[in-house]
Order: sequence, then structure tokens, then C-alpha cells
Amino acid sequence: MGQELKVFISKLWPLLVVLFVIPALSFGIWWISPDQSLDVLILDKTVPRTNYREHSGIFWALDYDKFIKTNGEEYFKEKDYLGFFPSEDKKENGTIDDFSTLDPKDLDQLASGADLIYVADTYGVYERDFTGGENEIEINEKIYGGLSQTDIDFLTLAKEKEKTIIAEYNTMASPTPKSIRTQFEMLMGLKWTGWIARFFDELDPVKNGDLPQWLIQNYLSQNPGEWAFWGPGLVFIHESGEIQIMKYDEDFNNETPLIRTPRFNKLGYDLPEVVPYPDWFDIVLIEREYEVISYFDIGVTSQGLERLRAMGLPRFFPAAVVKNNGDGKMFYFSGDFSDMRGNLGSAKFKGLPFLYRGLYVPSNYRDRQSFFWNYYLPLTRQLLANTYQEKN
Repeated sequence: MGQELKVFISKLWPLLVVLFVIPALSFGIWWISPDQSLDVLILDKTVPRTNYREHSGIFWALDYDKFIKTNGEEYFKEKDYLGFFPSEDKKENGTIDDFSTLDPKDLDQLASGADLIYVADTYGVYERDFTGGENEIEINEKIYGGLSQTDIDFLTLAKEKEKTIIAEYNTMASPTPKSIRTQFEMLMGLKWTGWIARFFDELDPVKNGDLPQWLIQNYLSQNPGEWAFWGPGLVFIHESGEIQIMKYDEDFNNETPLIRTPRFNKLGYDLPEVVPYPDWFDIVLIEREYEVISYFDIGVTSQGLERLRAMGLPRFFPAAVVKNNGDGKMFYFSGDFSDMRGNLGSAKFKGLPFLYRGLYVPSNYRDRQSFFWNYYLPLTRQLLANTYQEKN
């Protein structure tokens, strides 16, 4: 029996190393790594549920690289942000805690103390988020959302104090009033074309139950007849309500929109050259001061290019851009990058990003976590590291 046990253990030890020794070493390396002090202020108005999906990615990055507040406290995604806070009680929707509760003196103090401001999402929360209604045609009343004048006042102070500001998709679109949007565009030095877009790998509603019914109904109201689309397609929606649908193999050739990052970019960002991106993005025009980190390429055909021109759009769209802001920088992400579906697990293990980049192949556009590990996390970690270095 003793000999058999030795043979069994000899065969089992590689598994024990993988399951226990390597994770223990990984956690130990993370534990002894030094903390880094950085004050990050996050605004997220789209938090209907306690999964915090619109800002969980940035908090994972903060935890992984051991960024803490100047006062020595750790960051927690459940409380260390401004915006909407969902209630654990199903009878209540939640509470609001944002810049509107602060007077000008407090706003100035908050802007002075922040090293980096991240506007994750301002779309907001709506009645159907809590009632669970399934009729997408019904009016969905807003409970809270959109950029406010106080938000603009704070961002203006942050820009004047040369802080690093990051904003992304839907910061200035609906339900933000046009007057507020105009101020945001002037503040950031960019302009929204009014168009947003998304790729769907199947436009046949029979085969794709996730295809929004409001999309089909609104398109048919503009184009009477039958819904004659199937297979992959790109949907473009204008703020006026106009809908344009581009077909795969007719208007574009890429299997999904691609985010391209030049391999030898002068900005020094270490990112994959090509990453598929199948989610929502807006199309913006940028000032000359901006440098393009990455751009969207949908692989348009000659027919597709003509259709883009008819919509007043260029062939390529900015995906991530940056410009200097004195001692800080200003970034804009045109995609819904921070939206993280699924559980990322603990960040307290060194080497996890390297492991997951190997497991989640960039070409698998259907897996949202693949985009997180291959593009969003590397980019965010570099932005945080650069901000920390500039601060010190």
C-alpha cells in the first residue's frame, strides 16, 4: 500500500502545484508588492443593479496594481464612485450621490484632490430596470441620468487644474441635453456626429432573440415593408431616429468591427494590433491636438464607403484618443469599453492578466471578457501607471 501511495502522489503532485503552489506564490507576490497612492474619482450614473458592470473593470485594475487613496484606504467598487447607488431592498430603487450635492467650494476642493477623473457612463437608470417590463416599445421613463451642469462645472475645474480626464461612450449622448453636450464637446475638444453603431452577428429575429424589437419597429416605420435582413450586419442609429443598416459582404467585409492599434505607435501604448469589438460605439470628430491611440475599422466596401459618406461619416472612426492637458491628459474612448459582463474574480494574484490573455483569444468577439483582458485592461493599466508616474 505504501508503494502504491507513493506512485499516486508522484502522479498527483503536478496537479497540486497548479492548484495550490502557483496560486499561493501569485498571491504572495501581489501581497508584498508596494501600494501606490493615486486619487481616482469615478462617475457612473448607470448602476441599476449591484453587479456594477459599468465600472467594475476600472476597479479591478486599481486593485490588481495596488492603487490606494492618498489617505491609505483601498478602493471598493460598491462605494467609491459618484452617481447612482442601487438598493439591496427590492422595494426601493436606490439613491443618488453625485456632484449636485456639492457647493462650488466643495467642487473646487474635490477637483484639486483628484489625480484622475473617469466618466464611465451617464446613460442613467430607467423604470424598466426595476419593474422588469419586457415591452421595449413602451416609453421607458428616466429615473436618473445624463450629464448635468454641475458635472460640466466640475470637469471644467478639473481641466483648469490640469488633471487627467477619461470619458467614454455615451457620456454626451441621450439623455444629456444638447446645451450640456455642447459644453462637454467644447471642454473635451471633440464633436459627436450624432451617430452610434453596433455590430450584430445575426439580423434575423427568429435566429437572434437578443435583437431589440424597438430597432425592428423603428426601422419598419421609416421603411415600410418587411424586415429583410439576415446574417451579420452593422446598425447605425442617428440621434434624429434615422436607422441605417449595412450588410456583411455587401457594405463591409470584416467579420466584426476591429479596433486597430499601430504596432509602433509614437504614444508608446503596448496593445494588440487588432482586437474585435462587437458592442456599441459612437462616432466622433476630434481636434487636431488629439493623438489617435486606436481606431475602428469596419472594412467597408466601395458601396459601404459611399453609404458612410452619405451619412457624413469617414471611413475610419476614432476608438481611443488622447491629448495633453498641461500636467495631465484628456482621453476619450468611443466604445462602451468599461461595460464588463461576468465575474472577473479576485485581482489579488500577480500574473492573472498574462494567463487570461492566453486563455481568452482576441479573435473571439462573442466573449466580452476577451476584450477586457486583451484591450481594456492593458490600456487602463498603462493610463493609471502613467498618471501615477506623472504625479510623482
